[in-house]
Amino acid sequence: MEALQEWYLTYQSTLAFIGINGLLALSVYTTLSCGQLALSSAGFAAIGAYAAAILTLNFHAAFPVALLAATVLPALVAVPLGLPVLRIRGVFLAIATVAFGEVVRLGLVNWDYVNGAQGIVAIPQKTALWMIFLALAVALALLGRLRGSKWGFALEAIREDEAAARTMGIHTTLYKLAMLVLGAALAGLAGALEAHFSFMVAPNGFGFTRVVDMLVFAVVGGTAAFYGPVIGAAFLTLLPEVLREVAPLLGIEPGPLRYLVNGLVLLAVILFLPNGIVSLPARLRERRRARKAAAA
Repeated sequence: MEALQEWYLTYQSTLAFIGINGLLALSVYTTLSCGQLALSSAGFAAIGAYAAAILTLNFHAAFPVALLAATVLPALVAVPLGLPVLRIRGVFLAIATVAFGEVVRLGLVNWDYVNGAQGIVAIPQKTALWMIFLALAVALALLGRLRGSKWGFALEAIREDEAAARTMGIHTTLYKLAMLVLGAALAGLAGALEAHFSFMVAPNGFGFTRVVDMLVFAVVGGTAAFYGPVIGAAFLTLLPEVLREVAPLLGIEPGPLRYLVNGLVLLAVILFLPNGIVSLPARLRERRRARKAAAA
């Protein structure tokens, strides 16, 4: 029992960030599910984190109220953002949404009320591990319910051919906007949970590097299945812990080794598993059947 408790205390932070990164990866997946490369999740996470921190510290709001505000506020911001930017697609949509995140970050850097670039510190640690994984479970259940439903088929149609989906009477703007709003709510909730777990929040924690990390989580895990981004987030969050043990044996600093291995993993997934890690069991079964057929 003591050994289990010691293990939990040692890896509590890692487990928490597996759940938080899973939520952030799902916030990117929501728009990818309808073929939209929207990279505004870091901006929404910043809005949620700061909103919750301000409510907790300055207004002494109850933690559930702060979490609710952190979920609703980014969702409300996503509506006026999504109406114009979702008219464009591909790299132009990605650039526009990355620009939104940078506007949020630079606005926080220059806002004296939240201490500018230094951010907010001494945030009470109200986030428990069960809260993070409960939020992740609810998000997965919600996205899982979309499979096989009217919404799920509409999203698949939009992802495959938006023009054809529109001719079939699917209100493509409504569906795309709804998924952007859902992603914003998940990102805001993740930001609030992170802020109240790590005791602080700063603008540099929501920069372009964080955006790339979220996208890599989703790509490595696989966007063909709703749970794929969570698997990718768990894998890439655990990887630095493994490399921290391996790096000294190789005589390499853990930081550079992490970036090297992350790049190799991403390259390998793109080349050999284009549908992500979740497609690995199916690929292995196909190879096994092919070998049996060849032997027969």
